[in-house]
Amino acid sequence: MENLKSYFHLHLISDSTGETLIAAGRAAAAQFQASHALEHVYPLVRNRKQALQVLDTIDAAPGIVLYTIVDREIADLIATRCCELGLPCVAVLDPIIDVFQSYLGAQSRRRSGAQHVMDAGYFARIEALNFTMDHDDGQYPADFDEADLVLLGISRTSKTPTSIYLANRGIKTCNIPLVPGIELPERLFKATRPLIVCLVASAERISQVRENRVLGSTPGFRGQDYVDRASIAEELKYARALCARNNWPMIDVTRRSIEETAAAIVALRPGLR
Repeated sequence: MENLKSYFHLHLISDSTGETLIAAGRAAAAQFQASHALEHVYPLVRNRKQALQVLDTIDAAPGIVLYTIVDREIADLIATRCCELGLPCVAVLDPIIDVFQSYLGAQSRRRSGAQHVMDAGYFARIEALNFTMDHDDGQYPADFDEADLVLLGISRTSKTPTSIYLANRGIKTCNIPLVPGIELPERLFKATRPLIVCLVASAERISQVRENRVLGSTPGFRGQDYVDRASIAEELKYARALCARNNWPMIDVTRRSIEETAAAIVALRPGLR
């Protein structure tokens, strides 16, 4: 039987989408492997009535409270009530905003969801996402030179999820599967604009991921070679040789999350975004 003390409630109160809090809460919780956070997310809390309803819910399931609330009256209400309940609470952005104000010598605008404005950057991200979805799995090779990034890799090296993650950061990405015996589009070798990166992983890791693909495949799918480690090793050898010939950088994603892979890609060309 699992120890019930290894679970705790984590309450995330935001006057916007809650994305900042979710990221901060999960980053902190990940440092405590013996404990598991039961997340409760309360987005768009922008008036006293909403805040009181949330606080009643927290009273019924006590735990750690994190919040990002611009309205000072509501923020004070949350802090005061949590103090009365004996619960730890943190205004996540306040210390950071204080540092910015001190350094810049200016007061913050204290505007809810300021990072989510529909400005030119927002529409650039939408355009990048549309472009990336249209150019998944080697589609529309004529447009390669319009991309910011081209990801190469054999099957199950996380090309598509990495592409989508980068697109949400405004990076227009194409991804192309590498298959021994199948030539890459000639336009790829002539492209001058995009950064071209190959994703690789250990044969063992790829085999494990592919086994799940085989288990969920349609009847008649022959997966013996697909999951065979010797065959995968040959695919990887082909990918490495191709990159060596063209001087394309490679990133090993065996033990990397999508976020870590994306960070490694951006580090190759800091101006990418």
